Amino acid sequence: MKILFLSILLLTACTDLPPTQTPRLDKGPFPHEALDRVQQRFVNVQGRVDYRGLLQEPADLELYYGLLAAYSPDSHPQFFPDRQSRLAYWINAYNAATLKAVLTHYPIGSVGEVEAPALLFFVPDKSGFFYFQRPIFGGEQQSLYHLENDLIRPRFADPRIHFALNCASRGCPKLPRRAFSAENLDAELDRETRIFLSEQRNFRVDFAEHAIYVSSLFDWYREDYLQWLVAEGETEPTILDYISRYLSIAKRNRLEQCEDCALRFIAYDWQLNDQHLAD
Repeated sequence: MKILFLSILLLTACTDLPPTQTPRLDKGPFPHEALDRVQQRFVNVQGRVDYRGLLQEPADLELYYGLLAAYSPDSHPQFFPDRQSRLAYWINAYNAATLKAVLTHYPIGSVGEVEAPALLFFVPDKSGFFYFQRPIFGGEQQSLYHLENDLIRPRFADPRIHFALNCASRGCPKLPRRAFSAENLDAELDRETRIFLSEQRNFRVDFAEHAIYVSSLFDWYREDYLQWLVAEGETEPTILDYISRYLSIAKRNRLEQCEDCALRFIAYDWQLNDQHLAD
């Protein structure tokens, strides 16, 4: 009885993110053009979002979110003919729902400012944003946390998704200026992984400290990278084995020269990826 009561309490404490419109899709493939327009218009080359501008002119985001809410690979598989089209949908869905959730609470300085329900005594950090906001995909409510960890990660088992999902924070991979596409998804995921690891904030070799610094993403999702390497035929792989695959020649050489260096994880920056917030 207590478990049932707690489950009901958790469900009623969630914040729904209903669509403002219900577009009709008569044939596939599922279109991403509206999100593409959003990212081209409101995301800059640094991956920062003009949330003020988007809040004032949300038409394309609302159109796209309305499509997400009505259609998904689970509810309408006929619009998603292959694995790439399904994965592109879920990545774009996560990124668009994150934008929608931020606008629901804007202005904020961090997703950590979205509070969990006060009636709960203990909740994980930042769960107010990632767990208790409930966007809709194909008619089904799904938190961002469960979308990532219960759907995208287990279904697709591709660690590159961690460099494509944007959590509206500066520690995240940059939000691209274009939506992901089914046609070019493999190349786009490779590109975003390489871009992420090209940045000092995510990977650097410090010879003075005899240390290799990498993003906390490699700590939190360690098993995703290692299991992928094992599936590729590597025995006893390490995080650095995965990272080295996506480094430039110069960075790979630095890594190899620091073979005995300690591996350290860089603290995540949870400040909102807002163009209007100072560094």
